[in-house]
Amino acid sequence: QEQLVESGGGLVQAGGSLRLSCTASGRPSATSNTYAMGWFRQAPGKEREFVALISWSNGLTYYVPAVKGRFTISRGSGDDMMYLQMTNLQPEDTGIYYCAAAPRAARELDAYNLWGQGTQVTVSS
Repeated sequence: QEQLVESGGGLVQAGGSLRLSCTASGRPSATSNTYAMGWFRQAPGKEREFVALISWSNGLTYYVPAVKGRFTISRGSGDDMMYLQMTNLQPEDTGIYYCAAAPRAARELDAYNLWGQGTQVTVSS
C-alpha cells in the first residue's frame, strides 16, 4: 500500500529552524506515478494551504511568497524522501504540515492524490 509519512515537527521559538521529512513507501512506490510532491499546512481554524512543491523529475521548485527565502524543499537521492528545511520560523508558521504527491505540478489541494497524516509545527513568540 502506497503511503507517505511526515516527521520532524515540534515546538520551536520564533527565529528557530526545523527540518521536516516525508518518507514514501509501499508497493508500488508511493512516488511511482508522481510528477510533483508538495508541502501543505493547516493552521488552527483555517483551511489547508499550499506551501511549496518540487518537480520529481527535474527538481524545479515553487514557494508561496510567505515562505520564499525561509523554506527550502528538496528530495533525497532516491525516490523515497522529501524534505522541508524551515528557517526563521514565525508564529504564523504554526500548523499541521502535510506532504502530498500529485501526477502534475499544481498548488491546488485536489490535484494531490496521496497524503500523509501530518506533523505538528508550533512556533512560540
